[in-house]
Amino acid sequence: MGKGFFNTPIAVNEPVKTYAPGSPERESVLAAYKEMFNSKIDVPLYINGKDVTTGNTKTLSAPHDHQHVVGTYHLAEKTHVEEAISTALAARTEWANLAWEQRAGIFLKAAELIAGPYRAKINAATMIAQSKTVHQAEIDSACELIDFLRFNVQYMTDIYHDQPESTSDAWNRLEYRPLEGFTYAVTPFNFTAIAGNLPSCMALMGNVVVWKPSDSQIYSAKVIMDVFEEAGVPPGVINVVFGDPEMITETVLASPDFSGLHFTGSTTVFKNIWKEIGNNIHNYKSYPRIVGETGGKDFIVAHKTADAKQVATAIARGAFEFQGQKCSAASRAYVSSNIWEEVKKHVVKDVKSFKMGSPEDLSNFVTAVIHEGSFDKLAKYIDAAKKDADAEIIVGGNYDKSKGYFIEPTIIVTTNSKYTTMHTELFGPVITIYVYDENKFSETLKLVDETSDYALTGAILAKDRYAIQEATKALQNCAGNFYINDKPTGAVVGQQPFGGARASGTNDKAGSVLNLLRWISPRMIKETFVTPTDYRYPYMGE
Repeated sequence: MGKGFFNTPIAVNEPVKTYAPGSPERESVLAAYKEMFNSKIDVPLYINGKDVTTGNTKTLSAPHDHQHVVGTYHLAEKTHVEEAISTALAARTEWANLAWEQRAGIFLKAAELIAGPYRAKINAATMIAQSKTVHQAEIDSACELIDFLRFNVQYMTDIYHDQPESTSDAWNRLEYRPLEGFTYAVTPFNFTAIAGNLPSCMALMGNVVVWKPSDSQIYSAKVIMDVFEEAGVPPGVINVVFGDPEMITETVLASPDFSGLHFTGSTTVFKNIWKEIGNNIHNYKSYPRIVGETGGKDFIVAHKTADAKQVATAIARGAFEFQGQKCSAASRAYVSSNIWEEVKKHVVKDVKSFKMGSPEDLSNFVTAVIHEGSFDKLAKYIDAAKKDADAEIIVGGNYDKSKGYFIEPTIIVTTNSKYTTMHTELFGPVITIYVYDENKFSETLKLVDETSDYALTGAILAKDRYAIQEATKALQNCAGNFYINDKPTGAVVGQQPFGGARASGTNDKAGSVLNLLRWISPRMIKETFVTPTDYRYPYMGE
């Protein structure tokens, strides 16, 4: 076959479609939504390139209409997980030996399938089962996933191009091998793009994968696997199992061939998995790579020179888009006392103007939270704020789960900088605001840094460049993604690599070359051209 140093297409970010009235994309996504909402799918396990049904099923419903069933999915037994592992290991040799440009071609094709024939379907699936508005679905399940697939191919080639220096005596070369064994992807409900990226980026680098999506994301996960299958991912390379997360994880971690975890989800679950890996460390053939992006208690700091309308918009969008269920969503804000009244006026007006309901009505800004457990947790904190002397709800505060899990976008203002909702991750449409003395900016920055265990995203809004510099330095350890004069959400692949530290994860920056480096095991090869025949060195002469 032909050989060459191949150039892949230059990665560019997928343009976000507007879905404006009368646009073709609006018509196509609404048609897909209607058809999918009014039909039922059956989602099997996917092992060795085959659909596997178990007969033990659970239903799939829309959070905004929880009595309406849109499908069922099959639950794995321990034997299915073991089969997924053995299947992956059997596929590894051929997949790892496949030329890199062939792997690149598969995932570039997947990107184009999502950009074209699957776009309406994957967006509609995300709208139905994750209750995202069409805009939130578009920037996630279409654009971000396309970007991950395109840019990861470019990052892969950048890695392969990075080679050591050689001399006339010897040729030095680095071979970027996949990890030995199999990898495990655990993905969350809130981003279809994350669900697609975690297993695919490992597979792109030559690894084989067992993937467990969130129970609340299975509907769009099925579309992802349909795309991967059509794009040409061979049988056994990515295997998908659903069911009891503890059983699945314990079975995976018990295998001596487990070589890596790619995780996005709760901090507690990630720490428990890390602990179990540590307990099993003597059983593994290699030290497993552990990559995780977990929780957040993301902040906005508004300096006394900030524009009040800009602050209000950052709060409205940062806290309430996708019902505050982004890892990066603003859930605490510190607003200078001199601008507070104007900020309050604007943000209350904005929140009261929100429309809430089904994502099928494209005029809605917010929809339902993901499930009843989330709803009940958020209602509990809202009820407590209504009673607490050091908290006041200035807008929102109502909730109703009779049809869907609807929580009104809620703003709590507290006089206690350490109030429970200033440091507890809620993962919903609730933000707590602490109004600080305009003359205590430096002290407030210290407060921001020390209040939360998390360190994912944060933002400073100010016109004063000295204040911006001070905040950037003071808050350097409490936000892996830091925004100046913007909301703390909306990272774009190829532009803002995403991840945080502390209790927010390992900060391996999804959407960058840094993440892909975790899924390879380099081998150094030195080829000497004229091999010595005498052990003696010149210094040994008389």
